[in-house]
Amino acid sequence: MLTHEKVWTKCLKTIAEHVTPQAYKTWFEPVKPIGLNNDSLLIRVPNKFFFEWLEQHYIDLLKLAISKELGPKGRLEYQIFVENHRDIKGNTIEAMRKKGEALHASQKAGIDPALKDFMFSSELKPEYTFENFIVGTCNKLARNAGIAIAKNPGKTAFNPLIIHGGVGLGKTHLAHAIGNETLKNFPDKRVLYTNTERFTNQIVQALKNNVMYDFIHYYQLIDLLIIDDIQFLDGRKKTQEIFFNIFNYLHQYDKQIIITSDRAPKDLEGIQDRLISRFKWGLTTDLQVPDVETRIAILEAKMNQKGVEMSHDVIDLISQNIKSSIRELEGVLVSLIATSALTEHEIDLNLTNQVIESFVNHIQKEITVENIQKLVADYFSIPVEDLRKKSRKREVVVARQLSMYFAKEFTSESLKNIGEFFAKDHSTVLYSHKAVRDMMDTDTGFKDIVEKLKRQVEFSLNSN
Repeated sequence: MLTHEKVWTKCLKTIAEHVTPQAYKTWFEPVKPIGLNNDSLLIRVPNKFFFEWLEQHYIDLLKLAISKELGPKGRLEYQIFVENHRDIKGNTIEAMRKKGEALHASQKAGIDPALKDFMFSSELKPEYTFENFIVGTCNKLARNAGIAIAKNPGKTAFNPLIIHGGVGLGKTHLAHAIGNETLKNFPDKRVLYTNTERFTNQIVQALKNNVMYDFIHYYQLIDLLIIDDIQFLDGRKKTQEIFFNIFNYLHQYDKQIIITSDRAPKDLEGIQDRLISRFKWGLTTDLQVPDVETRIAILEAKMNQKGVEMSHDVIDLISQNIKSSIRELEGVLVSLIATSALTEHEIDLNLTNQVIESFVNHIQKEITVENIQKLVADYFSIPVEDLRKKSRKREVVVARQLSMYFAKEFTSESLKNIGEFFAKDHSTVLYSHKAVRDMMDTDTGFKDIVEKLKRQVEFSLNSN
């Protein structure tokens, strides 16, 4: 007599012949048969994401297996049920629920709400708040949208919220501020900040340790997900696939998603169209270069934080000359304070001019592809000219790829312009950037070389 257990066991034998052991362990072992009704086999899957993944990736294989055992009219029915699995931090779902109940009870009893950290770590920086985020015409829309989200996460039209803009304009600060304000308003919410590099590394480790299911389940528990620097998904197909499904799950259940990027969704390269289309579901806002009034307000706020005073002439001089980012404004201010202390010279227009001139030289050097080429070529003891040749020697190829990688990371040059420095096109730059990232994920020795070179680049930019 056929039973649901026997039918599913035979189905699994067929499935195992067509998938890798890793895929079998991740996506089929957790499935449980729970009933058989004529030509219909009822199986239980852990959650909706699991069901969608099976339907999207293994529907033909499942049809093959079930028709083999139940005939051409055979079909599968699904029951979605969250079982008592562990998340990637080792907590069971039941334990998470009980901790949540304990937290709720402890708050009623007046116990320290910091117990919440035991249940979930947000990775937010507490110093980044709306209170110290200076508002101007350059960022007002994004900031107002963030405040609205913090009052009603997941329930506004701003889901997802995409914040894009150049380096040093406050994207990360604003994203953290939204998370911190949300936790202030809703202490029970699970808020998580991460960046694309960390997210990708977690996926690599989850695959390596056979805990991909736990990884996905962990992200499904989040109420507000902040993911920084989404542009680094470029070319990472597996990471994009997993993020796509997590995004769908969170959005469907009214969980808030906040994404930062160095460019607008339409300008992102190497990212699947289906992800780009979902980024456009909510609100896309850009952080622009601050105008002179906002730059003055930022300087005054930073001065108050550091307990220093400067004349209006000095503030005006800095704000008129440092225009591209908030980070550079703060850099000049820190350099000016340090120079004044070390030389025992008061902060006047003469000293400020000297610091600005030195700082601008650093900035100009920072955006020079030639400088990066020279540093990398010197490291590998090869002529800089070889980076523009068609040599296939391994050391030249690696040096060329690393130079393109750092040029994309450290400069504001377009991909086309970077390619021209190497007599290549923009697609070669993208390929090289991805090749370096992939090697870093799989080769710790190569990763050490990249980190060492990165420190040398950063040191050179701050020592001239």
